[in-house]
Amino acid sequence: MARLESLRDAPGTSREYETVYILRPNTANDGVAEVNTKVKGIIEGLGGKVLKVDNWGKRRLAYEVSKERKGIYLYWRYLASPGVVEETERNLRMLDHVIRYMTVKVDENVVADARPSELDETSYERAASTAADEEDLFLIRGGEPSDGSSDDDEDDYVAPGFEDDAATKTEES
Repeated sequence: MARLESLRDAPGTSREYETVYILRPNTANDGVAEVNTKVKGIIEGLGGKVLKVDNWGKRRLAYEVSKERKGIYLYWRYLASPGVVEETERNLRMLDHVIRYMTVKVDENVVADARPSELDETSYERAASTAADEEDLFLIRGGEPSDGSSDDDEDDYVAPGFEDDAATKTEES
């Protein structure tokens, strides 16, 4: 079934959209790349033009969503007709990795040739890789200090005014 064009749109123009979707925090980089490839295929397959893709990384959610407290945020900016947004959101709804998504119309009556695309292969591949967040890095290290020192050769910090207590502690041991 063909979609009727809106009378508000000038002929030969598109609308600019921003879509942000959140993936489950345990999604591997291969899963992120799979979702990105699917979204890119939908947008470009239906005549859209991807302008920018950005991976905002793993962040804490404001509230629990689908029993998750964190999520991997991905940002897309693209030019397309309204039917592309409906198809993209329909596919995002069916993917298990996606826990939330939102699309916002930024501009309308945009000439596609006038907007340069910031998307190249390196930026697209970078969007598929998610760095671990600070909490995950802390858990991986096992709570060790980040300066690389270990407990064996540590220099105990003595707060001002407690120097005498530290001296008696070393004499006792």
